[in-house]
Amino acid sequence: MTSDQEDAETGELHTSVLVGPQGEPRKQRRAREQAAARIRTEARTTARRAAKAASDAEREARRGTDYLPRAGEDGAAALRTPGRLRLSRHQDTSATLSGHYPFLAEGGLGSAGTFIGQDLYSGGSFVYDPWELYRQGVITAPNLILAGIVGSGKSSLAKALYTRALPFGRRVYVPGDPKGEHTAVAHAVGGRAIVLGPSLPTRLNPLDEGYRAAHVPDADWAAQVAARRRDLIGALTETVLDRRLTPVEHTAIDLALADAVRSSEVPILPMVVDRILSPSTADDSDGRLTEDGRMVGHALRRLVAGDLSGLFDGPSTEKFDPTLPMLSLDLSRVAENSALLAVLMTCSAAWMEAALQDPSGGQRFVIYDEAWRLMSHPALLARMDAQWRLARHYGLANLLIFHKLTDLENVGDQGSRMRALASSLLANAETRIVYRQESDQLGVTAQTLGLTGTERSLLPGLGIGQGLWKIKDRSFVVQHQLHPAELELFDTRARML
Repeated sequence: MTSDQEDAETGELHTSVLVGPQGEPRKQRRAREQAAARIRTEARTTARRAAKAASDAEREARRGTDYLPRAGEDGAAALRTPGRLRLSRHQDTSATLSGHYPFLAEGGLGSAGTFIGQDLYSGGSFVYDPWELYRQGVITAPNLILAGIVGSGKSSLAKALYTRALPFGRRVYVPGDPKGEHTAVAHAVGGRAIVLGPSLPTRLNPLDEGYRAAHVPDADWAAQVAARRRDLIGALTETVLDRRLTPVEHTAIDLALADAVRSSEVPILPMVVDRILSPSTADDSDGRLTEDGRMVGHALRRLVAGDLSGLFDGPSTEKFDPTLPMLSLDLSRVAENSALLAVLMTCSAAWMEAALQDPSGGQRFVIYDEAWRLMSHPALLARMDAQWRLARHYGLANLLIFHKLTDLENVGDQGSRMRALASSLLANAETRIVYRQESDQLGVTAQTLGLTGTERSLLPGLGIGQGLWKIKDRSFVVQHQLHPAELELFDTRARML
């Protein structure tokens, strides 16, 4: 290649070359080179202008686009945060992070069950049904415990829970309603509320045979009635005496009850009291039976002629009909008399047990409201514990309602049998619902239920109708929702408003 060709290729000017290819004069070659330089300059200028135009267009497009601010949108309900979210680095296994990663929502319990409200974390609907969860294997014990301070909405939740289950074939028993809150609900759903009180004509004979299932043979039925009567008289006596019976006192009751049954087809309590205080000569030839049953007789006499009379001294005026959708025993007239309340609860529990043992009775909610009153009586607590242990066998879902979990610590002395029975109620309930709690109750509540630090911090700030649902090893924060008709029926603030 000649030097002139190299100049044409590179565009460089060598002064040592005076003549171009084929004798091109230097002047022409210089003009050609200048023209080529101008073309290159114009191309670069055009490219820069095109790039600038594209940049200006992109800038204008960005200016015309609305972006969400880093701190969130403006406004009171825009969920703005005062600062940017900053998380420290953490390294762990995927098994651990799957349970702690803050942006994962619980999958829920499915769609089978009664609607309760909204899951505040996932935003989805929250449904619950203890029998359905038991069928799925989510829980192994269908019992529930509901705790919350006054005004937190726990009563409305309990009423909505059992009334919404009625269309699914469930039935409801309230063996003791100290405040009479469930009476209006029972009437509204086509059930019945039995109101008991000293000034009312209603009578409840503890020695009634009770409900008889269709499949029970005569011999078995007679044995069941005899055992139920004997157990009930013993439980009533222990409740009034506030102690356990001795063997000789059991003998006095058995002999008096047998004599009363022989003399009447439907015995009443005054017959048993008379035979305990004045046994027949054949049973008490040496007079020792009279002395052995003296305390028992005077304790039961309180129910027929003493300060607790007027409710158990005659034939029953009410019939326990287990086919009704709801049955409630209204004890609001005797709520201030703790001894009479305990006796009535003992009788109603025995009255109800015959129907609960019917295998064809279906699935039923049993509601224990104001549970702190009931658990203070050993006989009642023992009956509740037995019923909770046999809940699966009877197809029951027992619901225990109280204000705070420290109520369980007020039952009996530390290490006593009553304290152990109260603790077993909590152990046999795999659904624990906690509504708002005061700050001084957080430690006991968290320790008793095994709450995490996050769950514990939630409790004081829960609003009305908001609760922490602990279903076995799963947790949900749920906002209970009510229909306007339910709100009017369940409202317990009428006197305050």
